[in-house]
Amino acid sequence: MIPRTLFSAEHDLFRATVQRFIAEHVTPFHAAWEHAGQVPRALWTRAGELGLLCCNVPEAYGGMGGDFLHSTILVEEFAAAGATGPTFYLQSDIIAPYLVDFGSEEQKQRWLPRMASGEVVAALGMSEPSGGSDVQAMRTQAVRDGDDYVINGQKVFITNGHSADLLLLACKTDPRARAKGVSLLLVETDRPGFTRGRKLEKIGCKAQDTAELFFSDLRVPMTNVLGVEGNGFAMLMTQLAQERLIQAIRAIASAEAALRWTLDYVVQREMFGQTLADFQNTRFELAAMHAEILMQRVFVDRCVELHLRHELDATDAAAAKLVSTEMQGRVMDRCLQLFGGWGYMSEFPIARAFVDARMCRIGGGSVETMKQIIGNALLPRAPKRDGKASG
Repeated sequence: MIPRTLFSAEHDLFRATVQRFIAEHVTPFHAAWEHAGQVPRALWTRAGELGLLCCNVPEAYGGMGGDFLHSTILVEEFAAAGATGPTFYLQSDIIAPYLVDFGSEEQKQRWLPRMASGEVVAALGMSEPSGGSDVQAMRTQAVRDGDDYVINGQKVFITNGHSADLLLLACKTDPRARAKGVSLLLVETDRPGFTRGRKLEKIGCKAQDTAELFFSDLRVPMTNVLGVEGNGFAMLMTQLAQERLIQAIRAIASAEAALRWTLDYVVQREMFGQTLADFQNTRFELAAMHAEILMQRVFVDRCVELHLRHELDATDAAAAKLVSTEMQGRVMDRCLQLFGGWGYMSEFPIARAFVDARMCRIGGGSVETMKQIIGNALLPRAPKRDGKASG
């Protein structure tokens, strides 16, 4: 294996802490959480006590003042364990950065320390029944009424939706505009007018709390706007590269785990007087997967390195998500095939990983959206003339 050079000795100690946490507090209970469709709140507070939440948040706001490598370690270890229920990465690496970068001092002091401790669980309200990746076309509206916004609308596929105390809500404050009509509001979920719908039944990631959310004349003060009204779309764009990189990191770590499980299985499985590992086809399949995962690992590690220097652009992040999640899907399918009938049994980790992996090609922007982003960078659209595209 090509050695990884990203991590320091301090990061290695942090990884050991994460591994112990997963072994003691997650793996023994994850199957029960999958039946419940939710992880217990006590897990969040325990993670907060150990400093596993909001690692990148400055110490002044309750975080450990770490870097994105701490986040990378958390994402990798949970993916390697097949633990899709605890969505710490959403709170720590997708929602918290919005508050750190764009929140007022009052908003930061109010929310970040409690998010870092696990006292508050946050969710991101973007997707709607009428559309997912097209943020500009959302229909949920927030209309000014005196010193308040009055919110009406609906969100769907919201991770942490049933657990959330705080919602970072993307909505239209100017329904006539597209991108410039989008704003981000901080919505406390105990406000009148907020309703949680049913827990959504998914084919995978079953321990993940996913919900529909409804807003009916819900009022929040104007001080709950994050940043500047109408600047929500621009703020969302600043964080999407990190969100997509996280999906790529998860994809690589879970594919590596699937390959390890399969290697352990084929050397024990007897067939026709020999082990499954003795067949040339098995060796060729495993060799091809190893090479493909290794290539993606090196690429994604390079993207992490660039991201640490704030040099990872949206196109390269889209490429990382595209190729790594599609590779993950192929690896899961081929590994499951080598397990044969046992691979189809949900008691085996490979079966659960197979269905869990399917979400990665959708979450954080579908692979088709990634192709559109990359294609637009390679072939910029020609300027329009007289209302028509030139050429």
